[in-house]
Amino acid sequence: MPGALAGIRIVDMTAVLLGPTATQIMGDMGADVIKIEPPGGDATRGAGASRNPGMGSLFMHINRNKRSLVLDLKQPSGREALGRLLKTADVLFHNMRPQAMARLGLAYADVTRLNPSIIYCGAFGYGQDGRYAARPAYDDLIQSAVALPHLFERSTGHMHYTPVNLIDRMVAMKAVYCVTSALFHRERSGEGQEIELSMFETMAEMILGEHLAGATFDPPTGPAGYGRSLSPNRKPYPTKDGHIAAMMYTDRQWQRFCELAGRPELGTDPRFVDNGARGRNMDQLGEIAAAEFCKRTTAEWVDILQGMDIPVMAVNTLETLIDDPHLKDVGFFQWVDHPSQGKIRSMRGGAKWSATPAQFTREAPLCGQHSRELLRELGYPDDEIEGLIASGATREVVAAKLP
Repeated sequence: MPGALAGIRIVDMTAVLLGPTATQIMGDMGADVIKIEPPGGDATRGAGASRNPGMGSLFMHINRNKRSLVLDLKQPSGREALGRLLKTADVLFHNMRPQAMARLGLAYADVTRLNPSIIYCGAFGYGQDGRYAARPAYDDLIQSAVALPHLFERSTGHMHYTPVNLIDRMVAMKAVYCVTSALFHRERSGEGQEIELSMFETMAEMILGEHLAGATFDPPTGPAGYGRSLSPNRKPYPTKDGHIAAMMYTDRQWQRFCELAGRPELGTDPRFVDNGARGRNMDQLGEIAAAEFCKRTTAEWVDILQGMDIPVMAVNTLETLIDDPHLKDVGFFQWVDHPSQGKIRSMRGGAKWSATPAQFTREAPLCGQHSRELLRELGYPDDEIEGLIASGATREVVAAKLP
């Protein structure tokens, strides 16, 4: 069945993580995503584990359902080919600075002369009206800018980054709904538009939505910071053989846990009498809970708490997450025979569609794997394509099967 975005062509001029993640999601939804790469390829092609050069695991997990077209945009013939492509596109998604796009003749005003109804989305580190506009942005830098290391220090005593590129991946999801909303508007009005998406502002709103706290008000009613989230005792509880996550969130869940622990009086203790009080006294609550959870194994606690309708989950490692039985039940992983990389493990998203399902239709491409195919679609005869290859304006790689 066709995906929800079948018939939509996206020209993807992004690199690294945010943009490629967003365009892969739209490719899963059925969009024809054309990844424009420089002759040297996307910088993330070498990131992570790999079987062959240029096809690292990180790259392969954020670039499926795309076709790769190499264009050297420093050459007029490369820019001319891109211009032809943009005339056929519904979306141009880039993460280059506006000044660089303008030097290439690819500012919004330039592109709309080629295609007035295009959705033109630029993803940047910082809003272009602010003093940080020209600064480079990577996940660690934006984590620092939005105070994530500071929050870790307040809760654990140590500054560090999240061990996943959280900012890139979360802003990628916002990029998807920005682009799809703009496509919906165009469907109704016929109007294209320019979208500017900022990592810093997007994540500042997300972090401060939880932690603005007393600074929300004028005058402030207290300091910034949501106490429950910042408690040092808001962490998995050690058991006899591992760790467990348990949430005694409602009053009834807390009372049931207190009865199980043999301390029913804590169910009406003013420090824990309702959810607000428990959040303000998370340090003490965590100590009480930790003293109880260390008495049994993880499996025992999962059975007991599930039977008492208290939310609970064993803490996975990366290895046990890969083998998680629920992921097997829902068919989360699938083994795919990549024509040049052999058998690879692929993952599906968390959404199910009754009529327009997201699908895996293309493996992550080699750099320039679809250059000749796409140039033919744009009307280039074979002799001109050979000339573009000879000049270095494009590059063709033939996907060869592993022996």
